[in-house]
Amino acid sequence: MEQSMTESATLLNAQIGFLDTHVALIHIPLLAYPLFVQAISQLLLRNDTVDDDGNTIQPSRPWHFWHPFVNVSITPNECSVVCPRTEAETLFTPLLACLDPAIRATVTVSKEDYSVMMIGGEGLEAGQRVLDLTSPLAMAGIPIFFFTSYWSDFILVPLKARSKVIRALEDRGFVFEAADVGEAGHMANPASPLLQSHHRNSSSTSSFDFSPISGTPPASSISELQVRTFQSLKKHGVAPILDKTIELITCAGIKDTNASSLAANFTEGKLQLGLVKCLTSRPPPRFFSLTLTNTESASVTLDKSLLHLFHHDGEDLLLGKDGPEQVPITLDLSNLPPESTGIVCGVASKLIEGMQGRIGREMFNMSYLSTAKAGHVIVYEDELDDAIEALHGAQQNGVGTH
Repeated sequence: MEQSMTESATLLNAQIGFLDTHVALIHIPLLAYPLFVQAISQLLLRNDTVDDDGNTIQPSRPWHFWHPFVNVSITPNECSVVCPRTEAETLFTPLLACLDPAIRATVTVSKEDYSVMMIGGEGLEAGQRVLDLTSPLAMAGIPIFFFTSYWSDFILVPLKARSKVIRALEDRGFVFEAADVGEAGHMANPASPLLQSHHRNSSSTSSFDFSPISGTPPASSISELQVRTFQSLKKHGVAPILDKTIELITCAGIKDTNASSLAANFTEGKLQLGLVKCLTSRPPPRFFSLTLTNTESASVTLDKSLLHLFHHDGEDLLLGKDGPEQVPITLDLSNLPPESTGIVCGVASKLIEGMQGRIGREMFNMSYLSTAKAGHVIVYEDELDDAIEALHGAQQNGVGTH
């Protein structure tokens, strides 16, 4: 897999590094979403930039998005956008100035920038992978957002906490070597479960605009972190929300490396048309999460009912469209205090603990999608009942389901 990272690492089949981008997080209430469709479409489709001489620069070949990382998610809670700060200021901030003050007050653009860590590679143990990636940062009290695309995992951390992130990973056994350029270099953890491969579906959480490091002393163990997590969720009235009528699939844009440039562009154009149809559908999608990078083809987790918006229901466009169905379990985190950390790790550890020992369960394919104000645990349909039962087991620590 090609990489355009300034900092990277190799863990057998996994690669870890900071992407060369600083991003902002944007929260848009669903009632205001129609007002932002044009800005979002421009973000996704304006696939070029301008050099110092004012000349337009386009990606070198089809299927490459210009920006290192962009995510647009529409859920029952909100529309959430992660994009470079420059795009937030160019496309979204001017629009805010034109809105009615009452609507403007409901839209949030993060004041601080976030760095993006990319973890690439193929593998199987999705639940353990989420836990292994998030636990060092959770134990250090570092707030994160976590995204898993069809191809890779992405972790957002506060830009000003990046050096603390590196130290936290080093403290947990990651070997770090300084690079010639920038403050980070290569990381590897020979003992990490990340050495198991990875290839599955969708993705984390955190509240919004955290301070980089929580003022509360971090937990001393994952067990303590798990207890704190569910006590906090109960205290702030957060209970998992389940809608079994939302059936998800996670797909990727198919790219034929043997196709001519013209044919590849034509196929990509059909995919883009389908994505725009999803964004502009009425009513808006119940669940739609699109991740674009400059190294991989598009990754999308969407309600199966949206497939008809793609050419031939996505045939020859979407890799994985006939895969197993998934169901989201949502945690509305909007009422959590800003200093909250460790939610992803706490929930993931409880689910993995609860799923272990189930008859016939050798692995748990949990994914976690962060949005600005919520976290979404995404599980395969045939694992849903066990996952819900595992969360019920956390009631003694503080939270039930409804």
